[in-house]
Amino acid sequence: MNSMPNKILFLYCRCMAVIFLVTIATKIEAQQKFEYGISIGGMKYEGDIGGRYGSGLGALNNSTSRSSFNASLYLGYRIAEILTIRVAGTYGGIQAADSLLSGNSPAILAKKTRNAHFKSIIAEGSLIAEIYPTALFEADPSVAMGKFRPYFLAGIGIFHFDPKGLYQAPNGTEAWVNLQPLRTEGQGMPNHPTRKEYALIQENIQLGFGIKYHISQRVGVSFELIGRKTPTDYLDDVSTKYIDNKDFYTFFGQTSPIAKIAEQMANNPVYKNGGAPLLGWGAGGLRGSPQYKDYFYSSNIRLSYRFGFNRKAEGMNRIRSGAIDCPKPIF
Repeated sequence: MNSMPNKILFLYCRCMAVIFLVTIATKIEAQQKFEYGISIGGMKYEGDIGGRYGSGLGALNNSTSRSSFNASLYLGYRIAEILTIRVAGTYGGIQAADSLLSGNSPAILAKKTRNAHFKSIIAEGSLIAEIYPTALFEADPSVAMGKFRPYFLAGIGIFHFDPKGLYQAPNGTEAWVNLQPLRTEGQGMPNHPTRKEYALIQENIQLGFGIKYHISQRVGVSFELIGRKTPTDYLDDVSTKYIDNKDFYTFFGQTSPIAKIAEQMANNPVYKNGGAPLLGWGAGGLRGSPQYKDYFYSSNIRLSYRFGFNRKAEGMNRIRSGAIDCPKPIF
């Protein structure tokens, strides 16, 4: 007499259990939109040293920027499979030297004579959007496993830099010295009022692209290239024209050791000539070109991990395939 109601109740309970499990999975997935990761690779710079000069000293046609190591940690939030917003912290370095130039053209020989060089640590924080356009054309974007996805990057950053040069003391010892305090182009000196001191903390605009492969729903590996456009021409401490070496002693003091260091780091050709002016290398001569701002970029391998695989997608796929279903009544 009661077999029919019992079977209906049994079927109802099982269906409700399935719906409950899928609902729970949906909530879990909604809470698992975060991912974190690490990336490592190389960082390079383009600027005045070794190539970016105005007319008279050649175009940007020489690779004189050696790659330096960089690493990043990031935390991302997936708004959708097409869009992830991430915050990242990056630590790396940039460097360049005229001495690395090859060739014998007048422009290259001039740069070799200038013999400028620098290195700098870069510490950066950034906010970047990852855009995955191909996710729009996938039948089920929520299932990422086994998929290659190209993506674009756009964002902003704040970074700290501090260019250094290798100083050779009279006794033959060498030491890396901070270049910004030396005012190598007269920045902040009263007799050069238009040359302002540059800040060591700057913002940048970041653009790039990458390609990501999802090893699983949780784990992905990517290659990406990010360029940084900066508002400064002093990543390398080189921007405009030489000043008279006497200005360093006027500003720092006639007996100041800082003036002696600045003299060498500001104008190597004149310093090597015992302080005597050289044609083209004296005060007013071209040291750099303010026409172009400096920029730097990185190429990295990135490993990412989602806080959980997509349980919602897995649950729905199993229901569609019949692995989980409400039982068919048998009377």
